Order: sequence, then structure tokens, then C-alpha cells
Amino acid sequence: MSVPVAVFASGGGTNFQSLLDHQTPEGDWEIRLLISDRAEAGALERAAKYGAEARVIPVKGRPTGDVARETLEVLEELGIQVVLLAGYLRLVPAEVVRAFRRRILNIHPALLPAFGGKGMWGRRVHEAVLASGASFSGPTIHYVDEEYDTGSILAQWPVPVLADDTPDSLAARVLKVEHILYPAAVDHLCRWIARDEPAPPFSLPGLGMAVREAFSPEETARQIQAGFGLGEAG
Repeated sequence: MSVPVAVFASGGGTNFQSLLDHQTPEGDWEIRLLISDRAEAGALERAAKYGAEARVIPVKGRPTGDVARETLEVLEELGIQVVLLAGYLRLVPAEVVRAFRRRILNIHPALLPAFGGKGMWGRRVHEAVLASGASFSGPTIHYVDEEYDTGSILAQWPVPVLADDTPDSLAARVLKVEHILYPAAVDHLCRWIARDEPAPPFSLPGLGMAVREAFSPEETARQIQAGFGLGEAG
């Protein structure tokens, strides 16, 4: 039986679309609901075309407790077991996090714990990566906790930063990887949820790899080289 999933989105929803496109009738999970904080969000149009239930739950100017109660009521109504953030720019209320502990995922367009936190989203992230002189970036999929971008990491995929990169070119390269890694990581999480066991860290053998703080610079370079078929990294 497929795990019922809700997606939260604030914008156009390209990652939401990648999740929709990945689904199959025989898959491990099924998107039953889209929640947005913005009535004009493009993700709502994508949900309508797909035929998924969609709700707008405004956040601006409302007490957090009211947002949490409304959100939890909708999630319970539809039997949701997993929540996926796909460009959702609001902090998930603590009550919702507690109710779905280690069952809420977010995707961030840089290798956390670097370049994360409040206000670090979209183009700002890629500008910060380039300004730092980092030699690689890439998406992080992490569990959501009560703060921005501080939950434990489920998966990462390094993406090389090229010498002539702009924020837009780097963003486009990272986004391509996001659309591969996020659906695969959701598959992984939902398989373990179906077993009623904690999901271990996830990587895509031969394509992506988990980047851990314990990796030496040499090991990180080796993994990037193996993952992207590059020449000598260095």
C-alpha cells in the first residue's frame, strides 16, 4: 500500500512537478495533497492539472497556533503520513513537526550545514556559494525540525562549481540534480516507513553520494570524481 504524502509549496513548484512525474500506481508513495501559503502559487495550477487535492493555508499575519491547527486537521483528514517541502518558504509550526517527527523532508539547494538558515533560499544561496569560493555545491535533503535547515541530513549530491559560473548557471545545474535526488530519497524514506523502521542515510550509487563532515578533502574529491566522471579533481 502506498504511503500517503502531502507536499507544501510557496512558488512555482518545479520540485513538486518532479515528484508528480516520478509517481507510479505501483510506487511506494502517493501525493494526495498540496498545501500552499499563497493563493497565487504556481504549484496550485500543477496540482489542479494532476487532479490532486489542494488547500491554501495562509500564514502571514496569523497566530502560529491557528496555522498549526488548520494544517494538522487537513493532514489528518486525508490520512497523510509524510510531508515534503518543495520550495515552501515558511517555518513549519512546531506542533506539526512534533506530529510528523522524521516524516517531514525539505530540499535545500546547497550542501548543508553551509549556506543555510533563515533567508537563505533561491538565488541568495547560489550567490553565497560563489562568493565563498567553494569548489562544489549541490542539494541537501534533510528532515525538518523546529528551525530553518538544521534537521539531520538524509541525502546530498555534490555538484561542481565551475570557474565561469553565475548564480543562474549554478542554480540550473543544482536544480537538475534536485529533480533526480528528491524523488529517489522519498522512495527510500517511504520504503522504510512501510517497514516501520528508521531510514538510514541515502545515496545514489554511481550517481550521487552522501557527503559527511568526516570526509577528508581527498575523499570528497574522489567521490565527486567518481560521481561525475571527472578527471583529476584538485
